[in-house]
Amino acid sequence: MTLTTLAPLILTINDARVLGTLMEKARTVPDSYPLSLNSLMLGCNQKSSRDPVLELSEADVASALDNLMPLGLVRNNTSGRVTRYEHNFQRGIGVPEQSAVLLGLLMLRGPQTAGELRLNTERWYKFADISSVEGFLEEMLERAVEKGGPLVLKLTRAPGAREQRWAHLLCGPVDESQWAGAGASATTSHSTIARIEQLEVEVAQLRNVVQRLCSELGVAPLDQHAVS
Repeated sequence: MTLTTLAPLILTINDARVLGTLMEKARTVPDSYPLSLNSLMLGCNQKSSRDPVLELSEADVASALDNLMPLGLVRNNTSGRVTRYEHNFQRGIGVPEQSAVLLGLLMLRGPQTAGELRLNTERWYKFADISSVEGFLEEMLERAVEKGGPLVLKLTRAPGAREQRWAHLLCGPVDESQWAGAGASATTSHSTIARIEQLEVEVAQLRNVVQRLCSELGVAPLDQHAVS
């Protein structure tokens, strides 16, 4: 019996940005999803949570959609007055939800460590721990050639960096040299921002707990200005 080998999927950077944006908005703003062409363009061109930052025109986005739809990765919804678009990534690529989430973040934010990915995916999917993230990354790294080959690459550790970063291979082979120089500073910057965001969430949760305890004990709540 002859096994059929799937050809590796190769997207353009615009294709990946459009696909990643649809995946993001489906989870973070479900009330506005599927997206119109204009909303999708605005999402692709966000200045935050994007690496690299792009300036795509509606024509660029429309061209990317034309590339993605025959691949079964995007479909349109013409039931309303305005055509809207939604992704079909998980089924189109043939990966579990957790792997799809990690690939979506890598397409939008560039190479990241497993720790950064766990923090950055909080609004998409809550991984139990870093080991869980690494498990799905390793699974995609070892993906069989018959299924299209690896979907991610573990980059060489950058000078000064404590952890190795991961990159997606949906746009073809990765030129590691372009990340080598900025590797340590980029990892530090992303990690610091992610940790600050996580700490802010934890502080807010602790403040709510303290206020609830004060209320239950009949004690005057702490002066927030004094502890801010």
